[in-house]
Formats: sequence, C-alpha cells, structure tokens
Amino acid sequence: MGVFSKPVTGKSVLVMLLAFFGTVIGVNMTMMKLAIDTLPGTEVDSAYSASLAYESEIGAAQQQSRRDWRVSAHLTRQVEGSAMLRLEASDRQGNPVRDVAFTGRLERPTDKREDRFIALAEAGGGTFVGSASGVRPGQWDLIIEGDAGGKRVFLSKSRVVLN
Repeated sequence: MGVFSKPVTGKSVLVMLLAFFGTVIGVNMTMMKLAIDTLPGTEVDSAYSASLAYESEIGAAQQQSRRDWRVSAHLTRQVEGSAMLRLEASDRQGNPVRDVAFTGRLERPTDKREDRFIALAEAGGGTFVGSASGVRPGQWDLIIEGDAGGKRVFLSKSRVVLN
C-alpha cells in the first residue's frame, strides 16, 4: 500500500505544507531575533557627517606627518585581565614630547560593547603609562590620541593580539 496507511488527502497535504513552512518561518524568526539582539552597533551614526569630517582628517594627518614624531607603544595583558600600556614619544630631534595629553583606547573589532579607555599619565621623559581592566584575550584595535591645547595633534590605530 505504500508509506502511508491511509490515502493522501488534500487535508493531510495542507497539514504537511503548513508544518514545513511553519518550521522554516519559526527558524528564520529565531535567527533574526538572535542577530538583532547581538548586534554591537553601528560604526558611525551618520555617514553624511563622517564624510564632511573627512577633509579635516586629511589635513590633521598631513600636519602629524610634518611633525615627524616617534611614538612607540608597548601593550601587555596581565593574567587577571588588566592591560598595561607604556608609550614613549619623542620629536624628530629625539627630545621628549611635552605638553601633550595622550590617551589610549582598546576597541574590540567585533563588539563595541567591550571597548576600554586607557588614561595615560606622564611618567617623565616623554614616557606615558596607563592601564585598563576587564580586557579579554584576542584581537583589539589600539587607538592612541594626543591632544595639545584642546586640539588633536596625534592619532594612531594598530591591530594587536593579546593573550
């Protein structure tokens, strides 16, 4: 007689189709809900505003290049989850950079909710140190900014891997 003990009727075909498409729609809705709940956010709030700021960013990068500062950063992650940042900055003659407030930021490329701010304090001789807590292992973007007189005079972005 076949696979079914009863004959296939229009009613049974309707039930099978509704069950099949109900399952597909249910899985799609679940996946959509999970995707929306775990979305870390947008990179910029307004693409238009970001494009207007692009010209000033080019000018700032050219000025930074003309300064020819030597800035090196050493970042280490401790076992308990804190990250220590040591920054050394000198001008083109090798003199320590003075009167600049440096800050650091660790940004998680995959989840902006894990970003960490690092306040750097001057330790003397062009050396700045600071730390951040709650830093998990993995890939991070290290953003270093230097401000003088309320104006950004230095910007660096590097991809780092912390163990």
